[in-house]
Amino acid sequence: MMNRNKVIVFGASGQLGQCLKKVAEEQRLEGYIFPDEAESNILDVSVLEKLFVAHNPAYCINCAAYTAVDKAESDSETAFAINRKGVENIADMCNSYDAVLVHISTDFVFGGDGNKPLTEEDTTAPVSVYGQSKLEGEMVIPALLNKYFILRTGWLYSEYGNNFVKTMLRIGRERGEIKVINDQTGTPTYAMDLALTVTGIISSGINKFGLYHYANEGTATWYDFARAIHEFAATGVKVHPIPTTEYPTPAKRPLYSVMDKSKIKQTFNINIPQWEDSLKVCLHKLEA
Repeated sequence: MMNRNKVIVFGASGQLGQCLKKVAEEQRLEGYIFPDEAESNILDVSVLEKLFVAHNPAYCINCAAYTAVDKAESDSETAFAINRKGVENIADMCNSYDAVLVHISTDFVFGGDGNKPLTEEDTTAPVSVYGQSKLEGEMVIPALLNKYFILRTGWLYSEYGNNFVKTMLRIGRERGEIKVINDQTGTPTYAMDLALTVTGIISSGINKFGLYHYANEGTATWYDFARAIHEFAATGVKVHPIPTTEYPTPAKRPLYSVMDKSKIKQTFNINIPQWEDSLKVCLHKLEA
């Protein structure tokens, strides 16, 4: 029988997709396929069928998502189409072709009213359309598939795509000082670290399927994150803390979404970097 080693990455042009591509290149991982959006439209079943017939993948990584948190409040139809129906289409296809699904989800599935790191068993209670659409995407997977990994993450940034780090640097350059929310707590997560973890899980061949939490180590508010960005980049930009009430947005955010990573660390024997250390790595790459 032909050795199945193909891994299809959905959402290849996004931030995490680009990080996965970089990791695959640097580590010379064979069989990774990064189709463009037209070839991998997760809302078009006939397009997906073509892709699966052509490659017969052993794994699929789903990084494709509707991530415009505020826009989702007024565009819920698109958010649910991509984040629930699109996931259902991929899971269905993985089931038909006996492929393992690695699906990326979010800390925004939580309500954020606690104050201790959230485990995979903690109750979900999204406070936004985006969070609800991602939760419903998670829920369709076990209904269709036995072989899957769902990885919840949050506060992703990298040298690719649009993200908080790049925005803070740009606004800092433009204004010289900025105000940033200081009462929402989570963990900044370097997408390159997540990409290494995802490829590591696949390479390990460990089939302990299920739901996992992944973020960098440590905790921060958005203010702490912004201050660290400007401190490490030595921009001289002044960062001032403000409460959420001073910066109203269409979508509500969880006030506390720090995740407990014990399960993923123990299962796959991984060491997770501190968020500050990874931020320095990213800023160094951006500078270069």
